[in-house]
Amino acid sequence: MGTNDSIKSRTYDAIVIGSGISGGWAAKELCEKGLKTLVLERGRDVRHIQDYPTTNKMPWEFPHRGEVPYEIQKANPVVSRCYAFREDAAHFFTKDTEHPYVQEQPFDWIRGYQVGGKSLLWARQTQRWSEFDFEGPARDGFAVDWPIRYKDIAPWYSYVEKFAGISGNKDGLDILPDGEFLPPMELNCVEKYFVQSVGKSYKDRHVVYARCAHLTEPQPVHLQQGRGQCQKRNLCQRGCPFGGYYASNSTTIPWAQKTGNMTLRPHSVVHSILYDDAKGKAVGVRVIDDVTKDAIDFYARIIFVNAAALNTNLILLNSKSSRFPNGLGNDSGVLGKYVAFHNYRAYINATHEGHLDITTDGRRPTSGYIPRFRNVHQQETDFLRGYAAGFGADRVNTTPRDGVGTTLKDNLAKSEMGPWRVGSHMMGETIPKESNYVALDDSLKDAWGIPQLKISVTYDDNDEKMTKDYMEQLTEMFEKAGFKDIKAVDGKRAPGNDIHEMGGVRMGRDPKTSVLNGWNQMHAVPNVFVTDGACMTSTATQNPSLTYMALTARAADYAVQEMKKGNI
Repeated sequence: MGTNDSIKSRTYDAIVIGSGISGGWAAKELCEKGLKTLVLERGRDVRHIQDYPTTNKMPWEFPHRGEVPYEIQKANPVVSRCYAFREDAAHFFTKDTEHPYVQEQPFDWIRGYQVGGKSLLWARQTQRWSEFDFEGPARDGFAVDWPIRYKDIAPWYSYVEKFAGISGNKDGLDILPDGEFLPPMELNCVEKYFVQSVGKSYKDRHVVYARCAHLTEPQPVHLQQGRGQCQKRNLCQRGCPFGGYYASNSTTIPWAQKTGNMTLRPHSVVHSILYDDAKGKAVGVRVIDDVTKDAIDFYARIIFVNAAALNTNLILLNSKSSRFPNGLGNDSGVLGKYVAFHNYRAYINATHEGHLDITTDGRRPTSGYIPRFRNVHQQETDFLRGYAAGFGADRVNTTPRDGVGTTLKDNLAKSEMGPWRVGSHMMGETIPKESNYVALDDSLKDAWGIPQLKISVTYDDNDEKMTKDYMEQLTEMFEKAGFKDIKAVDGKRAPGNDIHEMGGVRMGRDPKTSVLNGWNQMHAVPNVFVTDGACMTSTATQNPSLTYMALTARAADYAVQEMKKGNI
């Protein structure tokens, strides 16, 4: 094969870097619009159903009954701090030693390197942002102004919600806009009691059903995807054989594959994006083959970078040229800076002495949700922005499990129920700061010859005040509900364990202070788009994945229109 023939075989209309939640959407949208699209995934292939090895295993079929052996935990302290890192899903997590990084400040970088990425592992909680969230930076002057508002993304929220399938309830709250919902699952009796208690005690606080990406009533489009109704197994992290929740593996990647326009290439570690000084644009992507360690260049007219927030920063910082010596598109100097995350440090537990004549049975993949209520319409506290919170209740089974033989059987037959337990955890918005950054290490490299990522991200005084306020306010709410044995705890967990890192390649109106415009398009390199968490200007308090999906679909639509016009 001649050189030109070889280049032709490695040339596509579009390249998508990453196959997770946002990368899957980029692949679907670009392929549906007729573009021959190469999807690069650094990890292995994981095919829906057939590559979920533990999905139907019973507890006794796991050699360690679900626990990860101590030797593995000791060798991988970061990933072992993730609550979902258990024997049934450990194969979907990236181990600490597989891709090392430098912690200038303690940071738990949780990753999933495989087709589908962390869409196999996410908590599936899906809330829209509100106008208050997009206006936040402009109102208080921290970060830069978002170049879009809620009205710009609202139609795209609807678009992705209908395809992904979101279970929710129309709550009519300005702080948490309603969406295109499948029927909600039911809150239990104590959760409903707390809804009523909060409603009586506060005018501006609400407890709602937590919206989630689960099919409670599959629509024709979901059946076309080959997905079925959520079975409420609560084994989601194993991969769902029913396709009951949204994951790239069950939804967007197969949909893109059906078009005949997608080429999926796993084991492809992206080294950098290639920039042509003469053409004044990006022309392709350099890949290190994970198997052979060979460098291979692929070419395309447009490139979507969806490697997950910190890896997207890493790729762009490593994409150096004479035009961009400090990273692709980094004329502003802010690439890698203003990284933020969600503050999950605090939680609160208590008991409820009522409703002892009622218990629940079965499982449910979601619970209650308390939307942000601090500093919404005006600044009212000594900290900026605010926090949302989860809320759930369950009945404690106190059946004795001691004894042997007949004694054990008799004890188990008693089936005694104790009090109800209630609990909440915070989801606080952190403020993007220049001092929270990622950069390339000057000397350390990984197994693919790429500089290791250096992470310097930490809490600040605003986070401390917010954590304290959450503990005080939720304690008060629990007291007004009559809950007992209330214990509010600051767990002091490191940033990163929320798995909601954002920023570093932020959107903005001014090329001097941002990397991307209002279409997720690089100011300085118009044929490169970033639509994963790296693009976020601020974090709000909502789980971010739904917003990534909507931004990606919107940006892909714009990119194809611009291609047709000859602008990129």
